[in-house]
Amino acid sequence: MTNLSKASQQLADKNYSVTMQTVGEDSAGQRVDNFLAKTLKGVPKSHIYRILRSGEVRVNSKRIDASYKLLLDDVVRIPPVRMADRQSVPGAQAVTPPRFGKHIIFEDEALLVIDKPAGFAVHGGSGISRGVIEQLRLERPQAKFLELVHRLDRETSGVLMLAKKRAALVQLHDAIRNNQTDKRYLMLVHGNWTEKKKRVNLPLHKYVLPSGERRVSVQEDGQASETVFFLRKSYGEFSLLEAQLVTGRTHQLRVQLAHLGFPIAGDDKYGDFSVNRAMQKRGLKRMFLHSAETSLRHPLSGEKLKLIAPLPAELEKFLQQLESKIHAQTV
Repeated sequence: MTNLSKASQQLADKNYSVTMQTVGEDSAGQRVDNFLAKTLKGVPKSHIYRILRSGEVRVNSKRIDASYKLLLDDVVRIPPVRMADRQSVPGAQAVTPPRFGKHIIFEDEALLVIDKPAGFAVHGGSGISRGVIEQLRLERPQAKFLELVHRLDRETSGVLMLAKKRAALVQLHDAIRNNQTDKRYLMLVHGNWTEKKKRVNLPLHKYVLPSGERRVSVQEDGQASETVFFLRKSYGEFSLLEAQLVTGRTHQLRVQLAHLGFPIAGDDKYGDFSVNRAMQKRGLKRMFLHSAETSLRHPLSGEKLKLIAPLPAELEKFLQQLESKIHAQTV
């Protein structure tokens, strides 16, 4: 018996049979692997990808791969999979304890906004079995729709928006594309930044390392990226900046600042590694980049929203250390 057959046998349940689900408006446009992850609560993603590769999952009677995007009225064939007894699934839990409950900034019937802690990827992949979106779906099995509106890097904390209705997701994506949102970030950079306001335009090129890791560099044929930086406070060899995003390219702030000679403190991809090591000894264990505030109109009601995530305690504490050092030097 193959490993696939063994896995299928372990998860199969005599009380279940093949089910056929017709795709509604809430799931139209969604990748089939994400659709299955929501439908098959508690089933490991590794098994979901196995049944996709084996052809046990079909759409309109045809084999599809994990990246297939569902269309309205598509009919999805789902093979028998045990869901009622989560304890029978290795690594699964009968009850998923809430991890982000105390981090909720705003929630209504259409929108969920959390203050994402640093160290959490927004979605699984690249060796990460469960990101924020997968965790929240497990915590909210009753949710018919829950999708990321945008992304934050794993080590970036702050405002993260999720849509609870497809109509809200579409409206928010339109608002972002049309520059109708105001996103503000706070970051500590290495260097003495002197300009009170500086607009930066740089072409950014994405590429992939042999290891599969994504990287970005400034290159003439890259995509245009634009940010407005404001100096909030100078700490001698460090500067606290606020950034207003005009575009939202991958690693935009990190690459722009590193290119200008002001790498973000604690940035392990584009930063100054010797400075980072020294900062770790002084207590900065993460990248100093925080999504502090997002202003926009509610995607359904049109009400003005200002979503604020306070600077995390560990970052605030590090700034106090820098402040104390400067004060000691001037006394």
